[in-house]
Amino acid sequence: MSTYTAINLVARPAPGPIPANVFEVIKKEIPSVGPGQILVKQTHMSLDPAMIGWMNPDPESYIPPVALGDVMRSSGLGEVVESQNPEFTVGDRVMGMTGWSEYILSTGEGLRKVQPGLDPEMVLSVFALPGLTATQGLFGFGHPKPGETILISGAAGSVGSIVGQLAKAEGLDVIGVAGSDEKCKWLVDDLGFDGAINYKSDDIDAKIKEFAPKGVDIYFENTGGPIQHHAIENMNAHGRVVVCGMISDYAAETPSAGPNWIPIIKKRITIQGYAMPDHFPQVAELVSKLTPYVMQGKVKYRAHVLEGLESAIDGLNMLLTGANKGKLIVKL
Repeated sequence: MSTYTAINLVARPAPGPIPANVFEVIKKEIPSVGPGQILVKQTHMSLDPAMIGWMNPDPESYIPPVALGDVMRSSGLGEVVESQNPEFTVGDRVMGMTGWSEYILSTGEGLRKVQPGLDPEMVLSVFALPGLTATQGLFGFGHPKPGETILISGAAGSVGSIVGQLAKAEGLDVIGVAGSDEKCKWLVDDLGFDGAINYKSDDIDAKIKEFAPKGVDIYFENTGGPIQHHAIENMNAHGRVVVCGMISDYAAETPSAGPNWIPIIKKRITIQGYAMPDHFPQVAELVSKLTPYVMQGKVKYRAHVLEGLESAIDGLNMLLTGANKGKLIVKL
């Protein structure tokens, strides 16, 4: 019997960088396919900041934590190599929650077919969690209006970069915050942002005032940290804060302090946190909303590709440090 490789989560990581010993690389026998089942050979796997939260035993999380001893959770894309399910044929490409595994035995529930000919890196960078999350956050909670100004933290990340491009296509002024001059240059020169702030070297407050002299209407939060304070202070009345992620706090021993709430009262600011599992029933609607922007060339992406399943172990830490340049993907 042939075997394949999978990676299990076997310990909860402490605050800080994620050590390799919280994972275990195992070999499994390729399973037999029963009635109603399909066998998927995964070809590309997505690494997303949310995965760091899934490793922690938080009973109040929006999704149950990965159980110790289980395959590490992730989304990915693969090819059906065997099928006893009439809805899938051998050769179909599918995407969904796959996990850190070379093969996945499934009933097909939660998997959706991928149109033939589409680049898998594009699919995972745009039409998987990043694009769906960006579309839901911006339109579902940001309520953008032409002429408004949006400020995006983590703007060079997979979600933030799409949020900015969608906002730009809707006629907003777009300001991004990123962690290097190279990323800032990419946001402005390649993606068409109106301004970009390097939070490691720029005076954040001064730059916000320079790029948004009339104030900020929407703040799209991906990182947490001191950027949040400056964003709230510079927001307009009836502004909207869309809280998508807090990557700076995911592995921190002590979460960073939040902003003063007095401006929130004075300016009647709406703050909305969200998580995509709540919106999985709306995936088809979100894809339909996103697709025209992509077809019109208004959404660009770049992928940072790692080779081999086991590269995911070190790859997760790139999300914490911002070392990746583009959507982080593992090619199996």
